[in-house]
Amino acid sequence: MLIQFSFKNFRSFRDDNILDLSATRITEHNNHIIKTGNENSLLPIAAVFGANASGKSNLLEAFKYMTTYVISSFAYGGEDDEKRSTIEFIKPTPFILDKSSKDAESSFEVYFIDSEYDGGTTYNYGFTINQTGVVEEWLNYRTKSRTKFKKMFYRNNDELDLSGISSKSQENIKISLEKETLIVSLGTKLKISKLKHIRDWFINNEIADFGLPIEDYILSDRLPHGFVESEEIRQNVVKYFASFDSSIIGFYVKPTDSNDSNRKKRFRVDSIHKMINSDETVTIPLKLESAGTLKMFALYPLLQDVLAAGGVLFVDELNSKLHPLLVRAFIITFLNPEINKNNAQLIFTTHDSWQLDNNLLRRDEIWFVEKSDEGISTIYSLADFFDDNGEKIRKDESYEKNYLLGKYGAIPNMKDFDMFKEVKSDV
Repeated sequence: MLIQFSFKNFRSFRDDNILDLSATRITEHNNHIIKTGNENSLLPIAAVFGANASGKSNLLEAFKYMTTYVISSFAYGGEDDEKRSTIEFIKPTPFILDKSSKDAESSFEVYFIDSEYDGGTTYNYGFTINQTGVVEEWLNYRTKSRTKFKKMFYRNNDELDLSGISSKSQENIKISLEKETLIVSLGTKLKISKLKHIRDWFINNEIADFGLPIEDYILSDRLPHGFVESEEIRQNVVKYFASFDSSIIGFYVKPTDSNDSNRKKRFRVDSIHKMINSDETVTIPLKLESAGTLKMFALYPLLQDVLAAGGVLFVDELNSKLHPLLVRAFIITFLNPEINKNNAQLIFTTHDSWQLDNNLLRRDEIWFVEKSDEGISTIYSLADFFDDNGEKIRKDESYEKNYLLGKYGAIPNMKDFDMFKEVKSDV
């Protein structure tokens, strides 16, 4: 489970910012709290609110950048030759509106904990990076029986300490490590199990990017596991859809034609509907279904994976194209221990103020992103927010009403569209 994600100097976030899923000592919804090893009390939900262009998406992009770099950087760097990978070093995007940060490094750090099945070990992993490569990288861990973290490795431009890794593996890392490469990523390539374990934690998380056309997204390689081969799996998806749309009674799947034998096999998916006053059925190309239906189909394999692995699902604008009650049902899935047996977590951004409901979320599950007049984004929790009188927000307040009144910040600075007042029609 994710305990904490912190980052600095990435896109609109100039300064240190922390998203913390640790439960605070507040009294509402104690059933949301998940007890883990080392007496951690963690939360399954983080809902992020804020105005358009405030930086909500950049929060998810920061985690996505960290994940991509961890998974891929073993192929970065090295001398130019025929054997070099075509994968290029992915440079970070710093905050560019400040001279001091424009050329400074960006940093990314996570604290996460294994499941009890995997030993309940807590890890602290992070790195700083600039436009030329990795500046610093560290990995520390703490077992259930320990109160302090122990170093597995540390590196910077002047030091390489691999004391927590076997001697043989140390030599392999020293020989192969490039400036652009993370030790965790390289260690996975070298089959060092301790480092592969960290890489795998990132792989088990999912980040939903609906910037791509939805029909391309769902008809790519993200069909639900077993969906093509198994009628049982397809019926499970039908049951999932039945919670909000009972008109779909099945799916028909067939491969699309391709003359390229090296291209990954793709499939056409049709939804099956029952005809009115008849036992006959009719098929409709899935891409012609509503945008909301397509989005829920796209979310299914992500939900399937994180619930199975106990990972973290990041969704940007979860509310987009979905009915509020459907969004609520999606959130409750992560709050229901009978469904969420492996303690998966959901982090999502939204504009729907109705989700600011003290009957649904705890104050420490509600987060805001606000952008200053200088263009600097900041993230903060409702549980840590102080009102104008210097007092914390009460659990019996109307969060939605007060948010829309601007009490918590993180809303648009609204002005009239005055530019249209002078517009004259020539007609």
